[in-house]
Amino acid sequence: MTERGGFRRAFLAGSAGVVASAALAASAAAQSKLTINDPVVLREVEAAFAGYDRALETNDVAALNGYFFDSPTTVRYGIRENLYGYSEIQAFRASVTAIGAPLRRERTVIVTYGNDFATVSTLTRPPQPGKVGRTTQTWVRFPQGWRIVAAHVSTIDEPPKP
Repeated sequence: MTERGGFRRAFLAGSAGVVASAALAASAAAQSKLTINDPVVLREVEAAFAGYDRALETNDVAALNGYFFDSPTTVRYGIRENLYGYSEIQAFRASVTAIGAPLRRERTVIVTYGNDFATVSTLTRPPQPGKVGRTTQTWVRFPQGWRIVAAHVSTIDEPPKP
């Protein structure tokens, strides 16, 4: 290795560190300005999630489909299905019958990050004793409104109380 080549590598490595540090600092500054749970945005997502629940309880397939982002990148993992893309979610919804009773949601946590991104995490009490359902959704605001871009639904045995 020549002295010049070694110097160049050291210079480039040092420059990469400076660039990475600058990027990290910019990211930290942006995060410090990010508003979490802005009351207006939070109410919007709460309303969207409540509408989703109403559609789920009545099996309003058109409304349920409308809550999901129409994209091949949208994902929904369900209790017995893994659905990739809006078309698979749409086909699944068309095959499901109504649950027939209001959902018993517990410990619903909605968090908004900035004006256009939110998560919803909630527990559900299914009819089977000793079981608990879990739902997690990622919502993004698009020009057409709030849409789910990823969802996970599962049922587990009731865990012991902490």
